[in-house]
Amino acid sequence: MAFQPVDYYNVYDLLTEEEKLVRETVSDFVDHEVLPIIEKHYQAGTFPMDLVGKLADLGVFGITLPQEYGCAGMNNVCYGLAMQELERGDSGVRSFASVQSSLVMYPIYTYGSEEIRKKWLPKLAGGTAIGCFGLTEPDFGSNPNGMITNAKKIDGGYLLNGAKMWITNGSLADVAVVWAKLDGEICGFLVEKGMKGFSAPEMKGKHSLRASVTSELIFQDVEIPEGNKLDVKGLRGPLSCLTQARYGISWGAIGAAIGVYDSSLNYAKSRIQFDKPIASFQLVQEKLVWMLNEITKGQLLCYHLGRLKDAGKMNPNQVSLAKRNNVDIAIRAARIARDIHGANGILDEYPIMRHSANLESVRTYEGTHDIHTLILGADITGIQAFK
Repeated sequence: MAFQPVDYYNVYDLLTEEEKLVRETVSDFVDHEVLPIIEKHYQAGTFPMDLVGKLADLGVFGITLPQEYGCAGMNNVCYGLAMQELERGDSGVRSFASVQSSLVMYPIYTYGSEEIRKKWLPKLAGGTAIGCFGLTEPDFGSNPNGMITNAKKIDGGYLLNGAKMWITNGSLADVAVVWAKLDGEICGFLVEKGMKGFSAPEMKGKHSLRASVTSELIFQDVEIPEGNKLDVKGLRGPLSCLTQARYGISWGAIGAAIGVYDSSLNYAKSRIQFDKPIASFQLVQEKLVWMLNEITKGQLLCYHLGRLKDAGKMNPNQVSLAKRNNVDIAIRAARIARDIHGANGILDEYPIMRHSANLESVRTYEGTHDIHTLILGADITGIQAFK
């Protein structure tokens, strides 16, 4: 059955023609290029590399960055809508695009020299190069300030030592945006594939985000040239990147929720029990209404957040609220969808278990649910509860 957009409050009527075109184009891409292959890749634990060039042709990599670097130069609502539709396909596909755009291209554009911009942005936008972002460490996740990866100044550059963990695209990456302490202060560096002492072994055994490459990054006396250092100091650098990524995740989670809701609605209408479709039963209708209710609220959150971002009025705490809310309701929607599908809900014929498992990772990365709760609590009370 063809996918029908879920838009109960006619939010899409508020979009510009360009924004509508982006959503429709990426939605069609997901229907024809992602959904037919994604279950196979999820089961095999592989990322669909054939999609990289096609995503680049769509212009989703660095979609908000200037055209002079080979990017689309669109607004943040366009970026959000693209992430929503990609995650309706799979969180791993959205993660690939989100990391490439928000965690790699954004810091290169914002903090890199013009030489670095010209070297990497066109390649990353065109999909001929892949990037990753190294902040989390084996012993430091929610406390990035405790990182032990370090850089030391040497003639002509820096010597990098340490390790990073849970890095999306790590083993695929041609360039890694890595955060390390230099003289006790957090700084960003571009580490390029092939640099002596740099390795990126893939992490195996995941039950979540299986259609995504997750890696470690290991640095053993890696020499980084002077020009590969980003012009930013302190946590402001990595946190500004995370704000961009969390914004995209807020939209993406709604895409996953739409995916399981759409499957549930179609299933409930066609599944016959007691001589009638299960959609006729009050309990099933209550479940469907809950899902639609929360999706609609999440869509409104994202739409207004995007408008705030494009107007330069968005703050990171607002992004925390959207990420926290939308991922949470998406996970609940996936569990309710599993209930509606009954035993069939565990089959790969339906997207329910794949989305459910993926969202467990989405709940954790880019700031856990609890961390975003504490961020918001500190903002509204003026009291830091985690110090």
